[in-house]
Amino acid sequence: MKKFDVVGIDSPCQDFVMNLDHLPKPNQGVRVNACSWQGGGKVASGIISSARQGVSCAIIGAMGDDLFGRYCYNDFQRHNVNTDNMLLRPGQYTMFNVVLSDKETMGRSILGTGGTTEPIRYEEIDEELLKNAKYFYVAHFSDVVKKATITAREAGAKVFIDADNYNEALIENIGLVDAFVGSEFVYNALFKDSNFEANCKAVAAKGPSIVVFTFGEKGCVGYSQETGYFELPAFHVDATDTLGAGDVFHGAYVAALVYGMDARESARYASAVSAIKCTRIGGRSGIPTKEMVERFLATGEIDYTELDQRVEYYRRGIYHV
Repeated sequence: MKKFDVVGIDSPCQDFVMNLDHLPKPNQGVRVNACSWQGGGKVASGIISSARQGVSCAIIGAMGDDLFGRYCYNDFQRHNVNTDNMLLRPGQYTMFNVVLSDKETMGRSILGTGGTTEPIRYEEIDEELLKNAKYFYVAHFSDVVKKATITAREAGAKVFIDADNYNEALIENIGLVDAFVGSEFVYNALFKDSNFEANCKAVAAKGPSIVVFTFGEKGCVGYSQETGYFELPAFHVDATDTLGAGDVFHGAYVAALVYGMDARESARYASAVSAIKCTRIGGRSGIPTKEMVERFLATGEIDYTELDQRVEYYRRGIYHV
């Protein structure tokens, strides 16, 4: 069994992304500036971000054996993400979203279908994947994810969570987490003040050795015993689309940890990856490679040659299946 730097678990989806100047009002229409077919899902897109940084990755989960499921499956393979434990369920439908990204607010509106795909069951998971991971990458704690987390952790893996949504299970299981990277939505659910240092330390006291909270264009804050408390501003770029910015940040962060960066260095690296991603449409076309990120951090320059090729690839979308 091959060892992987990062193994993630998710139920991926298919996104059809449209960039608009502004959202239409009722009974009105607006011109679409660009559109793109891209896979989605918090860990699904995050692990492609990890793979783009050059670390070895595998994904666990289930999708429907339909056009969208096969498209997402192919995209994992295109990025050298191992799919041996990504199931395509016959007769079931992959979740599909129409995503409207508007320049007026730099936000996104999502019209989603739930799909009919049954999530992966624990008995369908190859435990050897869990036992041979350096990092196990999750975004929530269902019963299956919790059991898989315990298996991976007992075998020596570190657990990384994309804590984008607050719920009781997140807090109940926080002691299983080594690296906690949460969104501003989770921060605001947990705390009613801006004493970031004290609040990061309060989360760390529950178990995680690394705690980071992201605040979009306002940057991020974090704490670890190694680095202490830190605050970092966001990088300023000519943003086109913020869809997937958090997912890509998380995937780049865990990749940086694999490379041995500390909590602060990983946050700076992930911020650069997320900023570059935002210059191109959708959650995946703008994800840079490690070489691109290092050049950006050293010079502030972004080489768009390959990224624009990726934009064209995803524009053609389902024709690649």
